[in-house]
Amino acid sequence: MENFSTEHLIWAIMLGAISAVSLPLGSAFGLQTKPRAIYISVLAAFGAGALIAALSVELVAPTVFALEEGAGNSHRGNPHTNFLALIAGAVFGGALFVLLDRIVNAHGGFLRRTSSTIAYFTARKHDRQMEELKELSRFPLLKDLSPEHINSLVNMVQPVKFDAGDVILKQGEPGSMLVFVTDGMVDATTASGLEAEFGPGSVVGMIPLIMEVPCPGTLIARDEISGYLLSKADADRLRTLSSAFDKATRELTTERLEFIEKLVAARDEKSVNWLRQAGHALKTGAQLPDALQLQKVREEQKGAPLAIWLGILLDGIPESFVIGAGLLILLQSKVQVLDSVSFGDVVPYTLIAGLFLSNFPEACASSANMRLQGWGKQRIFFLWFSLMVITAAGAGAGFLLADSLSHAWLSFAEGLAAGAMLTMIAAAMIPEAVHLGKANAVGLSTLAGFLSAISFKLLE
Repeated sequence: MENFSTEHLIWAIMLGAISAVSLPLGSAFGLQTKPRAIYISVLAAFGAGALIAALSVELVAPTVFALEEGAGNSHRGNPHTNFLALIAGAVFGGALFVLLDRIVNAHGGFLRRTSSTIAYFTARKHDRQMEELKELSRFPLLKDLSPEHINSLVNMVQPVKFDAGDVILKQGEPGSMLVFVTDGMVDATTASGLEAEFGPGSVVGMIPLIMEVPCPGTLIARDEISGYLLSKADADRLRTLSSAFDKATRELTTERLEFIEKLVAARDEKSVNWLRQAGHALKTGAQLPDALQLQKVREEQKGAPLAIWLGILLDGIPESFVIGAGLLILLQSKVQVLDSVSFGDVVPYTLIAGLFLSNFPEACASSANMRLQGWGKQRIFFLWFSLMVITAAGAGAGFLLADSLSHAWLSFAEGLAAGAMLTMIAAAMIPEAVHLGKANAVGLSTLAGFLSAISFKLLE
């Protein structure tokens, strides 16, 4: 580093700050204006295109072009070694991003984006429905239900619990529901006393619902009951949709019109095949969770604030080291052909422009999403401002460390950053844009961002 002064270190820090100043700016814009989803979508797609241009032109292209004879001297060392180091770094960077992203998301970091929030709730819904399918596969009444009706079934049934002593259905009342008992015991009583008992695997409420007669007895929870409730309206609808279900309910009802006695839950081959078909046929929506659901998740995820901050840091930190290291490489090449080097001579315009343009929509969209979740404006803004400071400091650290690294290791670092950023674009930015907007608009906005970023090459 003896050839370069403190002034050059300041340049690296300035470049880091310039690339990341759009983070607090985007956050402030998102918090103050509450932009419409379509605008956020267009901005996010534009930023993704700009970032693709930045990593392609500034991080990958120099090492790739160095394979050709007579390539420029900005990347010295063995070109093939540098290229292999770039590939290895990209693979490692992508894998590292996925690993760290999963860790922070597991602790509540998914709340930083609309797309990851929806993905979390979709996964939870899918897991819940698969658990429901496992439970419902125990009931012979449902085993003949075809896979095409599975999605209807899981959207109709509702988990239900009764405490010991609760009256599930009172004698003389009309049938209003079926209860599929998965845990606990239900007693059927009349004025004469206990008439029957139903345990796990039983369906209660069948006779009054199907026959449309008053309930012949009172159903009381002997202990805590867990199960699934199917309303009369949904049961009638399912009978209309599925002749197999209609036939099964009629057969159970016509068996001497008695309360259904214990239906033993047997894990037979038919049950397993049904579950496999059901899981294959299961389809889940991608609805945005409501405020109560978000509040519940925030309470469950006690480490969410830190995880969100770490997630934001994870999304942006790969760029900081590369900015500083890239500046050192440019300085080393420029001093060989110029007597004096100014700040404007060593600015990687495409890289800085790409990062700046991508940071703004990410901060804007995430800040608006956090605000909807009940976060305070000052708290949100501080998250993004602190990341700008860290990016600036990281660029300075990258400048200092790059001098001690070989060209192969610098190529590895560039590949790591490119791999992490490209994975982030595909896993987060594009899905966010598509969810919030329209596919064609996202495609055109991505193209516009790409062309805008590479146009900055005209300044070099």
